[in-house]
Amino acid sequence: MSKTDAAFTRLKEEYGEKLADPMWRICSGAIYKIIIKGEKADDELVIPFIPNKAQMRFLKRMHHRNLILKARQRGFTTLIAIAWLDHALWVGNSRCGIVAHDREAAEVIFRDKVKFAYENMPELLRLAFPLGKDSASELLFAHNNSSVRVATSMRSGTIHRLHISEFGKICAKSPDKAKEVVTGSLPAVPTTGVTVIESTAEGDEGEFYDMTRRAMEMQEQGLKLSSRDWRFHFFAWWDDSPEYELDAGIVAVTPQDHDYFNAIEIEMECELSQRQRAWYVATREADFSGVRERMWQEYPSTPSEAFKRSVEGCYYAQQMVAVRTQGRILRIPETQAPVDTFWDIGNSDGCGIWFMQQVGLEDRFLKYAEGHGLTLKDYMKILQDTGYLFGKHFLPHDAGNKPLSDTNKSVIEQLETLGLKNIVRVPRISDLGAGIQLTRAHFPSAWFDQDGCELGIRRLNNYKKKWDSRQGRFNESTPEKNDGNSEGADAFRQWAQAKDSGLIGRKADKGLDYGARSDWF
Repeated sequence: MSKTDAAFTRLKEEYGEKLADPMWRICSGAIYKIIIKGEKADDELVIPFIPNKAQMRFLKRMHHRNLILKARQRGFTTLIAIAWLDHALWVGNSRCGIVAHDREAAEVIFRDKVKFAYENMPELLRLAFPLGKDSASELLFAHNNSSVRVATSMRSGTIHRLHISEFGKICAKSPDKAKEVVTGSLPAVPTTGVTVIESTAEGDEGEFYDMTRRAMEMQEQGLKLSSRDWRFHFFAWWDDSPEYELDAGIVAVTPQDHDYFNAIEIEMECELSQRQRAWYVATREADFSGVRERMWQEYPSTPSEAFKRSVEGCYYAQQMVAVRTQGRILRIPETQAPVDTFWDIGNSDGCGIWFMQQVGLEDRFLKYAEGHGLTLKDYMKILQDTGYLFGKHFLPHDAGNKPLSDTNKSVIEQLETLGLKNIVRVPRISDLGAGIQLTRAHFPSAWFDQDGCELGIRRLNNYKKKWDSRQGRFNESTPEKNDGNSEGADAFRQWAQAKDSGLIGRKADKGLDYGARSDWF
């Protein structure tokens, strides 16, 4: 009898039939150990793994495809690492994978969760399940040819168990990698397999946001899920999290804070203790300089809050509220009126373009398009593909001297060479604040197509002032340029400035060369 067979025989004698139950193996604390942070000086840092209530709830609700929206540090990566290791140990020829958002995270997950759990199993189990391969990112087991691998991407071969950790971060920081995950890694999992995507939120756009929204809608509608549908799971900071508590006597919780917590209790049908309220306020003030938006993202109280963006500091918050409440976001029918475009070409490589028809007193925005890293020829193709009959094309004043390529021609000269007619340079303004005020003043005439302008509406919603952490306030005169919203908002401002200068409207269009609809422009 081999050492492996002998060890397995002794295992059966020691644990009996319990070994056949994966829930017992994962949840009993007898098999797997983990490393914890240790909140107190005398805390043991290595403890038996026993799932907490939230983790147990997930295990009992686990579907073929699972999408977890969560607060930070809820332990789901640890849980899945243990579950995948267990599956690989007990089910032959299985491939289990974990995708992390970067290489450092992948190394930590493999070292501190997967490999640590294996190396700290009871000796009999390690003898029964010896390693055939032990690399920096993969464990392959000699007794059954199953493996657990951690990487930043997985495309090749079949993956029976797949976990994508912090997918929201992948979508926000590496859209190309997120696309590769969706088109490459997810299809590698068979319908009989299990996929878990978990993350905190990273804004209201991208693959994670879209997938979460669809999963939430299916849950709200009570629809029966197929093996290809995503089951939505939400785990808030307050949900069975004893570590998120603090002495209420040392934290000042304002009446406004209590109003917020009381509203959460009603919406989520939960109870927030004074200790939990104290922890939340202390964390917000100490870790995030009092910025509520960061708490919504990292420690959401509700699913919708996780993707919520604060309107505090947003330039057009009041105007966009009016647009929504007055029903000016709807499906807009296209008329025969010419379509004007309004451009912004960013200082890096971004470009935003709004498409607008003027009908009576209404400025109807039919479409918004943007691109990054594209050429002017690519943007010409975007215009061509709309099939619109175009009127004027409004570009910022500095498009007359800003090169977009290695040529000596300005943007306007290059567009004219490509065949764009009726280009108008919007007059320069000396102060950005004045331009924003003009835009606010002209908002009442703006209408938006709900489908064609979906992304553009988000850009206007989220265009905000830059946060000055030193002074603890938003800088009124400096917009945030690093969140992807400025090109769309600046292109929209060209409309307001052109409108204010009398450059828009049929009276201003006398002598305009519209050309034929069969022409590009």
